[in-house]
Amino acid sequence: MRSTHSLLILALAGCSGQALAGGIQLYEAGQEGAGLANAGSAAQATDPSVMMNNPAGIAALKGTQVSLTGQALFGGIKFDRDGNNDFSGNEGGNPLPFLPGTSLFISHEVNDRASIGFGMYGNFGLSVKYDDDWAGRYFTQESTLIGISLQPTFAYKITDDLSMGIGPRLVYGYYYTKIAIDNNALLPGTPFQQDGNVQYKDTDTGTGINLGLRYQLDPRTTVGLAYTSKVKLEFKDSPSVHGIRNPLLNFAFSRANVDDLEIDMNIPQTATLSVAHQLNEQWTLLGSVDWQDWSDFADIGVSVDTAGGDVSRSVNRKYQDTWHLSLGAQNQLTPKLRWNMGVGYDSSAVKDKDRTVDNPMAEAWRLATGVSYKMTEDMDINLNYTLVWLGDMDVEQTKRNGQSLSGSYPDALLHIVGGGATWRF
Repeated sequence: MRSTHSLLILALAGCSGQALAGGIQLYEAGQEGAGLANAGSAAQATDPSVMMNNPAGIAALKGTQVSLTGQALFGGIKFDRDGNNDFSGNEGGNPLPFLPGTSLFISHEVNDRASIGFGMYGNFGLSVKYDDDWAGRYFTQESTLIGISLQPTFAYKITDDLSMGIGPRLVYGYYYTKIAIDNNALLPGTPFQQDGNVQYKDTDTGTGINLGLRYQLDPRTTVGLAYTSKVKLEFKDSPSVHGIRNPLLNFAFSRANVDDLEIDMNIPQTATLSVAHQLNEQWTLLGSVDWQDWSDFADIGVSVDTAGGDVSRSVNRKYQDTWHLSLGAQNQLTPKLRWNMGVGYDSSAVKDKDRTVDNPMAEAWRLATGVSYKMTEDMDINLNYTLVWLGDMDVEQTKRNGQSLSGSYPDALLHIVGGGATWRF
């Protein structure tokens, strides 16, 4: 029975790490601040979307306001094999398909001290899909991880200059992964040529909390401090096995009698310090420093329950905490038209030697711009664009039999286009 369990774990080991495929925290949710590369996100309060970054910000909003936003993410991330690669197959095409998203934010001024609000937004997740017969198919073929947050919010003006806010957060998580299984494994030279695959899909909900303070230093300068707690998601389902024609693999899966595969992950906790300073009637300068606890996200527990006993395996992808720094500016071109611009830098959550094809992360530079236009006294619209530059990302992953997938993602980048509208009542 021990050998049967070990064979099953080997077959699922690649699947267990796929939770990392969505390991990217997005600052862009279509809001006006997306055109600032996250600069001033916890300090600037121009619409209800500020609750996503700092719940205290809605205390600065008058009346009732509603923001509806949307964004689309797509990329140029293509894998190139090098001379050290041992696997057959193509290079996978562009694994990052078009990924749309939408968000809704509402704020209401209860009185001159208290405000309430609600947000529904997605700022965590990614989806990758390689060609089925690509060289790295035994590491991953497809993986999607999406987190949608629902956040009721309360903000209160402690003094005329200091506000606090709290936003309990309910996150709905969806996870899907697909990995190829080599039907020739353990039986080299046999006619089992076409791959099988293992698929896994589940949903879960987790809870966390957003906290924030916002302080008006003087009529032109605002400082914001915000914290978001980690959110734990526990995916638990039976893997679905397809196209396994190798009798030894079939025997292993049937003997193991898998009931559940548990994949636990934490959406990282974060801390953000932001400042916004109005130079004059035309220019406002903004900045942010942000910390994200990716080292906690890296520990993924996997357990397999079988009829003959329990087998557990812990996978640590050696992720590390990251830092974000961004600077931005707003130019009030006319009384109705505002131009936003920003540049941001994020350190890498993974060292070069630990990078994997299921989540090819690296340090990133953000170049963002956008415009906000006042259509009427009660309605604004905004459009924004962000270029995320990841550069060259080398990858080398090795199976237990010594075979290596080796190559790089040259000139990798992401495009994020978004926009939205805000109504005031």
